Amino acid sequence: MFDFRLLVFNTVANRLNFTKAAEELYITQPAVTKHIHEIENHFKVKLFERKGTKIKLTKAGTILLQHTNQLFAIYRNLDFEMNNLTQNHSGILRIGASTTIAHYVLPKVLASFHKKFKDLKIKLTISNTESIEHALNNKQIDLGIIEGHSKNAQFKYTEFLKDEIVLASSTRSSFAMKQTISIDDLVAIPLVLREPGSGTLEVIAHALKPQGIGLQNLKCEMELGSTEGIKLYLLNADCMAFLSIYSILKELGQKELMIIDIEGVSIERNFYFIQEHGGAESLPELFMKFALQYNFK
Repeated sequence: MFDFRLLVFNTVANRLNFTKAAEELYITQPAVTKHIHEIENHFKVKLFERKGTKIKLTKAGTILLQHTNQLFAIYRNLDFEMNNLTQNHSGILRIGASTTIAHYVLPKVLASFHKKFKDLKIKLTISNTESIEHALNNKQIDLGIIEGHSKNAQFKYTEFLKDEIVLASSTRSSFAMKQTISIDDLVAIPLVLREPGSGTLEVIAHALKPQGIGLQNLKCEMELGSTEGIKLYLLNADCMAFLSIYSILKELGQKELMIIDIEGVSIERNFYFIQEHGGAESLPELFMKFALQYNFK
């Protein structure tokens, strides 16, 4: 229903990579370039500029990306609503979600989903990323929603939501006067860390590696297996912890926790839906479409 050229642009703009866009759309890289040039010729602007081997959006490209993101969100919502008019959804959907997502992102999505599909039952399993992948592989769940950086070739990954990992401390700690620390300061600060197998821990390790810092270089005061446990510990200890921004919105608003910036370090990640390749069951697809169009603002 929509102009394929805009889909090509949107995919390139979100990936900032022509090759990955071509692979995702199952077309050739020259075809991607041709579609982009046709849009540029139509609007008489440049959408991308090259910096060495990388590309970035121009001002015109940024504006077009904002509009195409809105456009495709409308198309997804339209497709979702129209399809629901002719389908009766019932049964059981088994979802496995890593802890941060299950506790701080999914509850309001699940509540809204239940209002719309009252005959569909959901069973939610909560564990770390590694365990969710294991459960999906063993067909104990139908759909996984995980945090993490590495990808397993046996699964299909679909981007769900962007997240940021921040360094937090209690507003009453000795670190409360610091708004920014250096990477050298970080290794001397006592930290509460998640357990091995945690997607959050994996993302932290990946982000610190270019700085020449491994997890073994960090001063781990305590290892805890849940975000809630880490937050409660922070409120009663003189230390810091890496946490998802979604998990501390309440504490930030109540001024119980604060964010400490690390010079030159930004830790961002995506939450992903994961499915087995070839899996296109209707209930997981239904939930994915619903969650992707959900307004988290």
